[in-house]
Parts: sequence; structure tokens; C-alpha cells
Amino acid sequence: MSTKLIDAEQFKQMLEVANQRLTDNADYVNSLNVFPVPDGDTGTNMSLSFQSGVKKVREVDSKRVDELAQALAKGLLLGARGNSGVILSQLFRGFAKGCEGQETLDTNAFAQALAEGVKVAYRAVMKPVEGTILSVAREAGETAQMTSEQTTDIIELMDAIYESAKKALANTPNQLKVLKEVGVVDSGGQGLTFIYMGFLEALTGEEVAITTPDIQNLDVKELAHEENYYNTSHSVSSEDIQYGYCTQMLIRLGQGKTVKDSFDYETFSNHLNELGDSLIVVNDDEFVKVHVHVEYPGEVLSYGQRFGSLATVKVDNMREQHDTILENQGSDANQKAEPKKPYGIIAVAAGAGVQELMQSAGATTIINGGQTMNPSTEDIVKAIEKANAEQIIILPNNKNILMASNQAAEVVDQPAVVVATTSISQGLTALLGFNANNTLAENQVNMEAELENVVSGQVTHAIRDTEIDGLKIKKDDFMGLIDGDIVASGADLETLTVDTIKKMIDDDKEIVTLIYGEDASEDEANAIAEKIEDLYPDIETEIYEGDQPVYNYFISVE
Repeated sequence: MSTKLIDAEQFKQMLEVANQRLTDNADYVNSLNVFPVPDGDTGTNMSLSFQSGVKKVREVDSKRVDELAQALAKGLLLGARGNSGVILSQLFRGFAKGCEGQETLDTNAFAQALAEGVKVAYRAVMKPVEGTILSVAREAGETAQMTSEQTTDIIELMDAIYESAKKALANTPNQLKVLKEVGVVDSGGQGLTFIYMGFLEALTGEEVAITTPDIQNLDVKELAHEENYYNTSHSVSSEDIQYGYCTQMLIRLGQGKTVKDSFDYETFSNHLNELGDSLIVVNDDEFVKVHVHVEYPGEVLSYGQRFGSLATVKVDNMREQHDTILENQGSDANQKAEPKKPYGIIAVAAGAGVQELMQSAGATTIINGGQTMNPSTEDIVKAIEKANAEQIIILPNNKNILMASNQAAEVVDQPAVVVATTSISQGLTALLGFNANNTLAENQVNMEAELENVVSGQVTHAIRDTEIDGLKIKKDDFMGLIDGDIVASGADLETLTVDTIKKMIDDDKEIVTLIYGEDASEDEANAIAEKIEDLYPDIETEIYEGDQPVYNYFISVE
């Protein structure tokens, strides 16, 4: 059996089978979560993200692979959930770029499209680290390029890609020690491998047997938590600012009197990267949105005008902590009848009590979500639109929602920033730093500075037996986490919670806040508070009903 080209119908079938494979195995991918907490939702996130892309493809009546690939990329972009979903969307965004001008795909075109996807995905992650989905994509892409030079058979090429992905996946514990400790491969890489498996099955018409990688004899050197490397956000303090002006512009490509050059992503990004740092460039066929920190913002604006008209411009003086906003908004015809509020604060939270706490602390719009319920980029964009505000602050309150939040902030028209909160406790604390009279840049700096004053803890239950960093954990035992690290485990909830809080308290701390979830009670929380006050007479305790799922307690110590 031999296939020389992938046409539109074949491409649709590849996507449908891959979608089914990923959906069928989402629970298995979830089980590969490196921590035994009940939030291993990589499989769910990737599956829902890919489903969004495939749904968009079904709506397109086209006989061209490039047009279908563009639809897939757009659907994935808006449907991306969690960090794994965002990275998956970037892989296929680049794939679509590599398909441009191709009605069908031969081996060379398919290999080049995969390679372009890898380039875009690596560019989207600020600090790419090997041992993740990126490694699997890169090695499979390299194999595709080498194999495409040796064969014109698409099935032979796809088989080589799938085998390379499996090999790279089996090697991920060699690159991240935490995977070896727990005895699993990277969950995102496994999800991508299922997609490649589906592609191969669609081409051959035969089911591919699932094999489990052998990781028992792998040697590793470094310990790192996978999600920490997917986090593209970072805090900024005034003394660390090398480039003083946060410069943003939205360019309408090919329009205006100043156009001199055709837009090329690499050339454009490389030039701006030489002018400053913190560069983000997002584009489609009509617009380019730029965020960059520079010392001479005029250079950025002038360069942008070489490619089109400046639809919007915003410049913030970060050192002086005040706005010097330069705007060319164009027409006001599309303004809503209802005046926009100066600020909208979007917070992600689950549990009626937690959501009420967020709103009482200053959040204006709540997205229902969190652990096991990661909102998509589109969900966050819709919340921003609902907020009807001139400027937007996003509090993801979960590190697996950071990338979707960043992506949403990039694609909306109004100025938006993400305050990199990774827990409910951090979200509530960050709100203390908000001041409606400050600029957006000032609020971002001040709110992120507040995070230094709080230690965040959570209590949940283990979903399997495991051992992490020398700590033995039994299935169904309770676990205490401090700032994302598991520090205690035990069968008694009250004892475990008290032990966790004790590890969070030092001489500078004054207040312990307990937010109890749907699997805890006020009486249990009061008993814990009494023990803490007996042990630490100078500590004040506060108790709130959160109703949150997954976690028995959210804890903050300040």
C-alpha cells in the first residue's frame, strides 16, 4: 500500500481519527500527571482543544489542505485549554503556516509543515525545556525532514514520524527527573503521540497497537516540575527594568501611506528583539500585535509603520510609574452604547464561596474554573469582552491557566496584562495591590509585588501510591502542598492540615486564612484554627467557606 499525496478528504480523515484517538485515551494521558493530585487534566485539555480545532474544520467546505489547516489552527487557538492545549495550538498554527499555498501535501510539504509547527511552538514558550511535548514534536519533526528526502510515500513517512515520537516520548524521563521518580513519561508528549498515531491509522486504515514506553533503565540528572517550564509569565520590579518603555502597537498590514515592506514574521521579530526584551508578536493575515520593552519606543513605532498603519498604540513609562499613552483609535463608531469602565479584573475561580471572596476583594468578572476545569483562551476572551472595560487585568489563579491567559491577553484589542497568580490565595492577595488610580503597568507591578507577602498552601487527596522527593504517598491519603510542592502526607485530615500550616509559619507571619471546600466543614476548620492558635498565640486565624472542589482547604499565611 502506497500513498503519494494527502488531499483534503484524507487530511480531514486524519484529523478525525486523531481526534478520536486523543479523546479515547484522555484519561490515560491524565493519569501520567507527575503529581498524584486530582488535577491531572493534560489529556482532557489536549482533547478539548483538538476537538475545537476539528469542529472548525468540519464547518469549512474546501478542497484545499491549506484552507483546512488554517481552520484547524483558528479553532485550536480559541479552544486552547491549559498549557498543553496552548502549545498544541501553536504546533498546528505553525503547521498551517507551513501548508500555505498547498492544495495537497506530498512528503516534503508535510515534513516542512511539521517543522514550521515546531518552530512556532518553541517560540511561544519563553524558556523551552527538553523532556516535554516540545521534545517529542521536535524529534518527530527532524525525523520527518530526514525521511522526506528518502521517500515519496506518505505512509512510510508517517510511520517514521510516529516511531520517532514514541522514542522521544520514552526518553522524556531522561530529561526531567520528576518523570523518572514517578515512573511516567511526559503527559503532553504522550497526547501528541496519540495524534500522530491517529494520523497513521487514517492513512493505513489499520489500528495501531498502543505500547507503553520502558523507562526503567533511564538515567537522569535534574529535578524539575514540568509545569514550571511551561510558565511564560514573569514578575518585574522597577530596579530590574533595563528597558524603560512598555510599547504596544496593533498594525493593520498593507494599509496606509507609510508601507514599504512586506511582512515576514522572522525578519520582523528578529529586528524588534534586537531593540529590547519581553517581545511578543502575534499575527494573522490582517493584523500584527506587538508588545515589547524598549528604551526608544519611537524606533518600534516607525518600524511598524513600514508594514502597515498603526491601528492602536500604547506606551507606558515603567520607571516613572505613569502612563504616557499614545493612541490612534481610528473610528469610534464601534463603541458600545454603555460606557466602558476604566478597569476590568478577570479572575478564574471554582466554588461559590471562593467566587464571592474574589468579587468582594475587587474582581469584576469571574470565570468558573480551576483545577480539572481549565477555561479555554476563548472563554477568557469572552470574559474580557463581558467586562466592558478600557483596561484588563487577568488573574489565572492556577499555573495551568497561565498560558491560555497570556494568549487571551495577546489577541484582544484593549490593553490587557496577566498577573501571574498560581493559586486562589495568591489571587486574593494580588487584589490588595490594585489601585484604580494607577496605570495598568503600575497595577501589574504592584499586584505581583503583593505575592511576595503570602505563602500559599492547599490540602487535597492522593489519587495513587507514589514517592516524590523521598516522600512516600499512599492512595487516598491527604497531602499538603506549599507553593505547589508536596510537603506532607497522611491519613488524618486535621493532623495533616495542621502540619502543613506549621511548615508555612515563621517569625514574620501574623495571619492564617483557611478556606474550606465542599469536602470539608466549618467545624473541622474551627478545630484546626484552635490548634494553630494554641501553638502560636500571636497568630490570628480567619475562616471562610469556599465550596471549592478538589481541595479540602486553601491556606494562606501572611
